[in-house]
Amino acid sequence: MMEEGPPNSSKGQQGWFTARNDSSSTLDLESVVQPLALNPWDVVLCISGTIISCENAIVVVVIFYTPAFRAPMFLLIGSLATADLLAGLGLILHFAFVYFIPSEAVSLLTVGLLVTSFTASVSSLLTITIDRYLSLYNALTYYSERTVTRTYIMLILTWGASICYGLLPIMGWNCLKEPSTCSIVKPLTKNHLIILSVSFFMVFAVMLQLYVQICKIVCRHAQQIAVQRHFLASSHYVTTRKGIATLAIILGTFASCWLPFAVYCLLGDYSYPALYTYITLLPATYNSMINPVIYAFRNQEIQKVLWTVCCGCFSSTMPFRSRSPSDV
Repeated sequence: MMEEGPPNSSKGQQGWFTARNDSSSTLDLESVVQPLALNPWDVVLCISGTIISCENAIVVVVIFYTPAFRAPMFLLIGSLATADLLAGLGLILHFAFVYFIPSEAVSLLTVGLLVTSFTASVSSLLTITIDRYLSLYNALTYYSERTVTRTYIMLILTWGASICYGLLPIMGWNCLKEPSTCSIVKPLTKNHLIILSVSFFMVFAVMLQLYVQICKIVCRHAQQIAVQRHFLASSHYVTTRKGIATLAIILGTFASCWLPFAVYCLLGDYSYPALYTYITLLPATYNSMINPVIYAFRNQEIQKVLWTVCCGCFSSTMPFRSRSPSDV
Protein backbone atom coordinates (compact mmCIF):
# COMPACT_ATOMS: atom_id res chain seq x y z
CA MET A 1 0.00 0.00 0.00
CA MET A 2 1.20 3.48 -0.80
CA GLU A 3 1.69 5.97 1.97
CA GLU A 4 -0.40 8.94 0.96
CA GLY A 5 0.75 12.46 1.56
CA PRO A 6 -0.52 15.95 0.81
CA PRO A 7 -1.49 16.50 -2.80
CA ASN A 8 1.37 18.85 -3.51
CA SER A 9 4.01 16.96 -1.59
CA SER A 10 5.01 14.88 -4.60
CA LYS A 11 8.30 15.55 -6.29
CA GLY A 12 8.87 15.93 -10.01
CA GLN A 13 6.04 16.40 -12.46
CA GLN A 14 2.84 17.96 -11.19
CA GLY A 15 -0.40 18.44 -13.06
CA TRP A 16 -3.10 16.17 -14.40
CA PHE A 17 -1.11 13.10 -13.62
CA THR A 18 0.33 14.13 -10.27
CA ALA A 19 1.44 11.38 -7.95
CA ARG A 20 -0.21 11.64 -4.58
CA ASN A 21 2.66 10.00 -2.77
CA ASP A 22 6.29 10.73 -2.14
CA SER A 23 7.45 8.64 -5.11
CA SER A 24 5.83 11.06 -7.61
CA SER A 25 5.50 8.22 -10.06
CA THR A 26 1.91 7.72 -11.16
CA LEU A 27 0.05 9.93 -13.56
CA ASP A 28 -3.00 11.25 -11.77
CA LEU A 29 -6.06 12.17 -13.80
CA GLU A 30 -7.84 12.81 -10.49
CA SER A 31 -8.26 16.48 -9.69
CA VAL A 32 -6.62 17.50 -6.46
CA VAL A 33 -8.11 19.87 -3.96
CA GLN A 34 -5.14 22.18 -3.56
CA PRO A 35 -3.88 24.35 -6.46
CA LEU A 36 -1.14 22.81 -8.56
CA ALA A 37 1.90 24.41 -10.09
CA LEU A 38 1.40 24.69 -13.85
CA ASN A 39 2.97 21.75 -15.63
CA PRO A 40 4.33 22.45 -19.17
CA TRP A 41 3.23 18.98 -20.29
CA ASP A 42 -0.35 19.81 -19.33
CA VAL A 43 -0.15 23.05 -21.29
CA VAL A 44 1.01 21.14 -24.38
CA LEU A 45 -1.85 18.65 -24.00
CA CYS A 46 -4.34 21.50 -23.62
CA ILE A 47 -2.99 23.21 -26.76
CA SER A 48 -3.21 19.89 -28.60
CA GLY A 49 -6.82 19.56 -27.45
CA THR A 50 -7.61 23.03 -28.81
CA ILE A 51 -6.15 22.23 -32.24
CA ILE A 52 -7.92 18.85 -32.29
CA SER A 53 -11.25 20.49 -31.42
CA CYS A 54 -10.96 23.16 -34.10
CA GLU A 55 -9.98 20.72 -36.86
CA ASN A 56 -12.66 18.18 -36.13
CA ALA A 57 -15.35 20.80 -35.50
CA ILE A 58 -14.89 21.91 -39.10
CA VAL A 59 -15.36 18.35 -40.35
CA VAL A 60 -18.45 17.76 -38.18
CA VAL A 61 -20.09 21.02 -39.28
CA VAL A 62 -19.38 20.38 -42.99
CA ILE A 63 -20.79 16.84 -42.88
CA PHE A 64 -23.78 17.78 -40.71
CA TYR A 65 -24.89 20.77 -42.80
CA THR A 66 -24.34 19.15 -46.21
CA PRO A 67 -27.24 16.83 -47.16
CA ALA A 68 -25.12 15.31 -49.92
CA PHE A 69 -22.87 13.83 -47.21
CA ARG A 70 -25.28 11.12 -46.08
CA ALA A 71 -23.49 8.21 -47.71
CA PRO A 72 -22.16 5.50 -45.35
CA MET A 73 -18.54 6.53 -45.74
CA PHE A 74 -19.34 10.13 -44.72
CA LEU A 75 -21.31 8.90 -41.70
CA LEU A 76 -18.24 6.94 -40.57
CA ILE A 77 -15.94 9.91 -41.18
CA GLY A 78 -18.40 12.02 -39.19
CA SER A 79 -18.32 9.50 -36.35
CA LEU A 80 -14.51 9.66 -36.30
CA ALA A 81 -14.53 13.46 -36.33
CA THR A 82 -17.12 13.56 -33.52
CA ALA A 83 -15.04 11.21 -31.38
CA ASP A 84 -11.89 13.25 -31.96
CA LEU A 85 -13.79 16.49 -31.28
CA LEU A 86 -14.93 15.13 -27.92
CA ALA A 87 -11.37 13.99 -27.20
CA GLY A 88 -10.08 17.51 -27.84
CA LEU A 89 -12.79 19.03 -25.66
CA GLY A 90 -12.01 16.45 -22.97
CA LEU A 91 -8.35 17.50 -22.91
CA ILE A 92 -9.33 21.16 -22.56
CA LEU A 93 -11.97 20.53 -19.88
CA HIS A 94 -9.68 18.32 -17.84
CA PHE A 95 -6.99 20.97 -17.85
CA ALA A 96 -9.52 23.59 -16.73
CA PHE A 97 -11.02 21.46 -13.97
CA VAL A 98 -7.65 20.29 -12.61
CA TYR A 99 -6.13 23.76 -12.38
CA PHE A 100 -9.12 26.06 -11.87
CA ILE A 101 -12.08 24.04 -10.54
CA PRO A 102 -10.60 21.01 -8.73
CA SER A 103 -13.23 18.39 -7.97
CA GLU A 104 -12.98 14.61 -7.78
CA ALA A 105 -16.53 14.07 -9.11
CA VAL A 106 -16.06 16.38 -12.09
CA SER A 107 -12.63 14.90 -12.76
CA LEU A 108 -14.14 11.41 -13.00
CA LEU A 109 -16.62 12.74 -15.56
CA THR A 110 -13.88 14.25 -17.72
CA VAL A 111 -11.80 11.06 -17.43
CA GLY A 112 -14.85 9.10 -18.54
CA LEU A 113 -15.27 11.50 -21.47
CA LEU A 114 -11.64 11.00 -22.51
CA VAL A 115 -11.89 7.21 -22.30
CA THR A 116 -15.14 7.24 -24.28
CA SER A 117 -13.89 9.60 -26.98
CA PHE A 118 -10.51 7.95 -27.56
CA THR A 119 -12.11 4.50 -27.59
CA ALA A 120 -14.70 5.72 -30.11
CA SER A 121 -11.93 7.28 -32.21
CA VAL A 122 -9.96 4.03 -32.45
CA SER A 123 -13.15 2.04 -33.05
CA SER A 124 -14.26 4.46 -35.78
CA LEU A 125 -10.94 3.91 -37.55
CA LEU A 126 -11.74 0.19 -37.50
CA THR A 127 -15.22 0.75 -38.96
CA ILE A 128 -13.75 2.92 -41.75
CA THR A 129 -11.26 0.15 -42.54
CA ILE A 130 -14.05 -2.44 -42.63
CA ASP A 131 -16.10 -0.19 -44.91
CA ARG A 132 -13.17 0.31 -47.28
CA TYR A 133 -12.54 -3.42 -47.46
CA LEU A 134 -16.19 -4.24 -48.16
CA SER A 135 -16.41 -1.52 -50.82
CA LEU A 136 -13.68 -3.34 -52.72
CA TYR A 137 -14.60 -6.92 -51.88
CA ASN A 138 -18.33 -6.42 -52.59
CA ALA A 139 -18.06 -3.60 -55.11
CA LEU A 140 -21.21 -4.59 -57.04
CA THR A 141 -23.47 -4.69 -53.97
CA TYR A 142 -21.84 -1.95 -51.90
CA TYR A 143 -24.40 0.72 -52.82
CA SER A 144 -27.43 -0.98 -51.31
CA GLU A 145 -29.69 -0.79 -48.29
CA ARG A 146 -27.66 -3.51 -46.62
CA THR A 147 -24.64 -1.21 -46.59
CA VAL A 148 -26.60 1.56 -44.89
CA THR A 149 -27.99 -0.87 -42.30
CA ARG A 150 -24.52 -2.31 -41.66
CA THR A 151 -23.13 1.19 -41.21
CA TYR A 152 -25.72 2.10 -38.57
CA ILE A 153 -25.07 -1.20 -36.76
CA MET A 154 -21.33 -0.50 -36.68
CA LEU A 155 -21.96 3.02 -35.36
CA ILE A 156 -24.26 1.74 -32.61
CA LEU A 157 -21.75 -0.92 -31.55
CA THR A 158 -18.85 1.55 -31.68
CA TRP A 159 -20.47 4.19 -29.50
CA GLY A 160 -22.23 1.68 -27.25
CA ALA A 161 -18.96 -0.06 -26.36
CA SER A 162 -17.10 3.25 -26.01
CA ILE A 163 -19.69 4.70 -23.63
CA CYS A 164 -19.59 1.52 -21.54
CA TYR A 165 -15.80 1.78 -21.25
CA GLY A 166 -16.09 5.44 -20.25
CA LEU A 167 -18.74 4.78 -17.62
CA LEU A 168 -16.63 2.23 -15.74
CA PRO A 169 -14.54 4.72 -13.70
CA ILE A 170 -17.61 6.87 -13.07
CA MET A 171 -19.64 3.90 -11.83
CA GLY A 172 -17.00 3.01 -9.28
CA TRP A 173 -14.27 1.06 -11.06
CA ASN A 174 -11.47 3.42 -10.08
CA CYS A 175 -8.57 3.41 -7.65
CA LEU A 176 -9.51 6.41 -5.52
CA LYS A 177 -10.11 4.23 -2.46
CA GLU A 178 -7.40 1.63 -3.22
CA PRO A 179 -4.24 3.43 -4.44
CA SER A 180 -2.39 0.11 -4.78
CA THR A 181 -4.66 -0.84 -7.72
CA CYS A 182 -3.85 2.33 -9.67
CA SER A 183 -2.43 2.24 -13.17
CA ILE A 184 -0.02 4.71 -14.76
CA VAL A 185 -3.09 6.91 -15.35
CA LYS A 186 -4.89 7.62 -12.10
CA PRO A 187 -7.78 7.16 -11.29
CA LEU A 188 -8.02 4.30 -13.80
CA THR A 189 -7.21 0.89 -12.33
CA LYS A 190 -4.50 -1.33 -13.74
CA ASN A 191 -7.05 -3.94 -14.86
CA HIS A 192 -9.14 -1.30 -16.63
CA LEU A 193 -6.12 -0.01 -18.53
CA ILE A 194 -5.09 -3.56 -19.45
CA ILE A 195 -8.54 -4.18 -20.93
CA LEU A 196 -8.28 -0.99 -22.96
CA SER A 197 -4.79 -1.91 -24.18
CA VAL A 198 -5.75 -5.46 -25.15
CA SER A 199 -8.78 -4.07 -26.98
CA PHE A 200 -6.49 -1.72 -28.89
CA PHE A 201 -4.17 -4.54 -29.94
CA MET A 202 -7.17 -6.56 -31.15
CA VAL A 203 -8.39 -3.58 -33.20
CA PHE A 204 -4.90 -3.03 -34.59
CA ALA A 205 -4.56 -6.71 -35.55
CA VAL A 206 -7.90 -6.66 -37.40
CA MET A 207 -6.99 -3.41 -39.18
CA LEU A 208 -3.61 -4.83 -40.20
CA GLN A 209 -5.23 -7.95 -41.64
CA LEU A 210 -7.87 -5.92 -43.50
CA TYR A 211 -5.29 -3.58 -45.00
CA VAL A 212 -3.25 -6.57 -46.18
CA GLN A 213 -6.38 -7.87 -47.92
CA ILE A 214 -7.06 -4.39 -49.36
CA CYS A 215 -3.53 -4.30 -50.77
CA LYS A 216 -4.07 -7.67 -52.45
CA ILE A 217 -7.37 -6.51 -53.98
CA VAL A 218 -5.85 -3.22 -55.16
CA CYS A 219 -2.93 -5.03 -56.79
CA ARG A 220 -5.26 -7.49 -58.50
CA HIS A 221 -7.57 -4.75 -59.76
CA ALA A 222 -4.66 -2.65 -61.01
CA GLN A 223 -3.26 -5.65 -62.90
CA GLN A 224 -6.66 -6.42 -64.49
CA ILE A 225 -7.09 -2.81 -65.60
CA ALA A 226 -3.57 -2.77 -67.02
CA VAL A 227 -4.28 -5.91 -69.05
CA GLN A 228 -7.66 -4.67 -70.31
CA ARG A 229 -6.36 -1.26 -71.37
CA HIS A 230 -2.96 -2.56 -72.53
CA PHE A 231 -1.06 -0.39 -70.10
CA LEU A 232 2.67 -0.78 -69.76
CA ALA A 233 3.98 -2.84 -66.84
CA SER A 234 5.71 0.25 -65.46
CA SER A 235 2.38 2.10 -65.29
CA HIS A 236 0.79 -0.79 -63.41
CA TYR A 237 3.75 -0.84 -61.02
CA VAL A 238 3.50 2.92 -60.31
CA THR A 239 -0.26 2.73 -59.67
CA THR A 240 0.08 -0.24 -57.35
CA ARG A 241 2.99 1.27 -55.46
CA LYS A 242 1.08 4.52 -54.92
CA GLY A 243 -1.93 2.67 -53.49
CA ILE A 244 0.18 0.53 -51.18
CA ALA A 245 2.16 3.57 -50.03
CA THR A 246 -1.06 5.37 -49.10
CA LEU A 247 -2.29 2.41 -47.05
CA ALA A 248 1.12 2.10 -45.37
CA ILE A 249 1.02 5.77 -44.35
CA ILE A 250 -2.48 5.37 -42.89
CA LEU A 251 -1.64 2.28 -40.87
CA GLY A 252 1.86 3.49 -39.96
CA THR A 253 0.50 6.77 -38.61
CA PHE A 254 -2.06 4.97 -36.47
CA ALA A 255 0.53 2.51 -35.12
CA SER A 256 3.21 5.11 -34.39
CA CYS A 257 0.72 7.27 -32.47
CA TRP A 258 -0.95 4.61 -30.32
CA LEU A 259 1.46 1.67 -29.96
CA PRO A 260 3.90 3.37 -27.52
CA PHE A 261 1.11 4.26 -25.08
CA ALA A 262 -0.66 0.89 -25.45
CA VAL A 263 2.56 -1.02 -24.75
CA TYR A 264 3.42 1.20 -21.80
CA CYS A 265 -0.06 0.67 -20.36
CA LEU A 266 0.69 -3.06 -20.22
CA LEU A 267 4.26 -2.80 -18.93
CA GLY A 268 4.10 0.34 -16.80
CA ASP A 269 3.24 0.60 -13.13
CA TYR A 270 2.00 3.38 -10.87
CA SER A 271 5.48 3.54 -9.35
CA TYR A 272 7.02 4.61 -12.70
CA PRO A 273 7.88 8.31 -13.29
CA ALA A 274 4.98 10.39 -14.62
CA LEU A 275 7.22 11.72 -17.40
CA TYR A 276 7.06 8.35 -19.19
CA THR A 277 3.29 8.51 -19.45
CA TYR A 278 3.35 12.08 -20.76
CA ILE A 279 5.86 11.06 -23.43
CA THR A 280 3.73 8.14 -24.63
CA LEU A 281 0.33 9.80 -24.21
CA LEU A 282 1.13 12.92 -26.24
CA PRO A 283 1.66 11.04 -29.56
CA ALA A 284 -1.64 9.22 -28.97
CA THR A 285 -3.45 12.57 -28.86
CA TYR A 286 -1.73 13.57 -32.10
CA ASN A 287 -3.61 10.77 -33.85
CA SER A 288 -6.83 12.75 -33.34
CA MET A 289 -5.05 15.75 -34.84
CA ILE A 290 -3.91 13.82 -37.93
CA ASN A 291 -7.18 11.94 -38.57
CA PRO A 292 -9.02 14.92 -40.15
CA VAL A 293 -6.15 15.40 -42.58
CA ILE A 294 -6.07 11.74 -43.64
CA TYR A 295 -9.77 10.91 -43.70
CA ALA A 296 -11.57 14.22 -44.32
CA PHE A 297 -9.47 17.02 -45.80
CA ARG A 298 -8.06 14.69 -48.49
CA ASN A 299 -11.60 13.93 -49.67
CA GLN A 300 -12.38 15.90 -52.85
CA GLU A 301 -16.05 16.49 -51.99
CA ILE A 302 -15.19 17.89 -48.56
CA GLN A 303 -12.50 20.03 -50.20
CA LYS A 304 -15.11 21.46 -52.59
CA VAL A 305 -17.38 22.43 -49.72
CA LEU A 306 -14.52 24.05 -47.80
CA TRP A 307 -13.47 26.02 -50.87
CA THR A 308 -17.01 27.22 -51.50
CA VAL A 309 -17.35 28.25 -47.85
CA CYS A 310 -14.11 30.21 -48.06
CA CYS A 311 -15.38 31.90 -51.23
CA GLY A 312 -18.69 32.77 -49.57
CA CYS A 313 -20.79 30.82 -52.04
CA PHE A 314 -21.72 27.82 -49.94
CA SER A 315 -24.68 25.73 -51.10
CA SER A 316 -25.54 22.71 -48.99
CA THR A 317 -27.38 21.11 -51.92
CA MET A 318 -24.52 21.29 -54.42
CA PRO A 319 -24.16 18.07 -56.46
CA PHE A 320 -21.30 15.67 -55.93
CA ARG A 321 -19.96 12.72 -57.83
CA SER A 322 -20.50 9.57 -55.82
CA ARG A 323 -17.26 7.93 -54.82
CA SER A 324 -16.44 4.73 -53.00
CA PRO A 325 -14.58 4.63 -49.67
CA SER A 326 -11.58 3.16 -51.44
CA ASP A 327 -11.14 6.53 -53.18
CA VAL A 328 -10.94 8.41 -49.89
